[in-house]
Amino acid sequence: MHSDVLIVGAGPAGLSLSIALAQAGFTSTVLDQQPGAALAAPAPDGREIALTHPSVALLQRLGSWQGLAAHEVGRLHDAQVHDGPVRPQAGMVLHAGGSGVDHLGWIVPNHALRRTAYAVAARTPGVRILSGAQVTRVAVQPDRAEVDYTQNGAPGERLTAPLVVAADSRFSGMRRQLGMGAAMTDFGRTVIVCRMRHQAPHGGTAHECFGYDRTLAILPLPGDPEGHATLPHLCSAVVTADSADAAALLALSPEDFTARVAAQFQHRLGAMQLMGERHAYPLVAVYAQRFTGPRCALVGDAAVGMHPVTAHGYNLGLAGVERLARTLADARAQGRDVGDAAALAQYARAHHRHAWPIYQGTNAIVRLYTDARPLPRLLRQVVLAGASRLPPLKAAIVSQLTGRRPAWPTPLP
Repeated sequence: MHSDVLIVGAGPAGLSLSIALAQAGFTSTVLDQQPGAALAAPAPDGREIALTHPSVALLQRLGSWQGLAAHEVGRLHDAQVHDGPVRPQAGMVLHAGGSGVDHLGWIVPNHALRRTAYAVAARTPGVRILSGAQVTRVAVQPDRAEVDYTQNGAPGERLTAPLVVAADSRFSGMRRQLGMGAAMTDFGRTVIVCRMRHQAPHGGTAHECFGYDRTLAILPLPGDPEGHATLPHLCSAVVTADSADAAALLALSPEDFTARVAAQFQHRLGAMQLMGERHAYPLVAVYAQRFTGPRCALVGDAAVGMHPVTAHGYNLGLAGVERLARTLADARAQGRDVGDAAALAQYARAHHRHAWPIYQGTNAIVRLYTDARPLPRLLRQVVLAGASRLPPLKAAIVSQLTGRRPAWPTPLP
């Protein structure tokens, strides 16, 4: 055996798992087809990740949180949900009151999380990273898992371990080779993400604006480290539209695109300016039919790929990393084979109980808030009004956003 665990995919989930396993006394080999330079210094991809309190606590224990620069860490103080045209009074306002914390969570660029995860994994004893490694075959035998790969044009090699873990995206080729199917929901829409400078302060407030044709999210970011005389503040703009509309938006000049976003947001942030590139991603949600099997497991997006509207995807992936590492540590403490299907089933059951309601609830929200018919519009208004007027329901929503249970019986204002 070359290590205790083989991990295919050096994204945040795979790298975080390797660090967690090392802290638990396991050795791991991480394979990724990207070159080492791209893993060590990932290019910005436009995505900003909202993190819950438990997720940040895990990243701190892993050591990757400490590698983030001050200008890469922003705080989400509250969130406003708007149905239809943006109005001065939001349909629902969410804040951390009653949850035991003073803010909803944090927001960090995706590329910064990838960079710090790689930096920690690369210097962690017991973690071996093979960059530029193209996996050609994965198979499980009664006594081992096997991964064949080529690297930088060299002859193919084979690695063996008691367990192999797929962490190679929601369109996982590893998952397919392991014979694990997945249910995919193609929303037929595209999300465009970009950064914008703006004039008025955002106050740490996130906005989710469910338009009838387009959905717009405005996420507060830390101030521009380079400074700007007239537009000193930064936000992330996330526009979701059908594919044809998204193509038209991407074809606009930076000035015209900015004008569209500013107009949909009713110019609440004053003058705005596009900063950098626009990035587009198709919206496809994925839920694997199984999370584990004999000598194999799935983590991160390979297990569950979420729609980003409720900001659960990354947090769910980190929860899976922590859960799988704990399951393997428990198995070893009991003298069990970490690749045994029965031992891995504990992780699969727990992660399914956690992920399934969040996945289905998120998809239901997406369908409800992108349907322009009269009845769904009325239902949206009823849902928002009910959540705003029922403190227990509102507290339950906040507990999902923060990752913490509400501090009962403290009333919400």
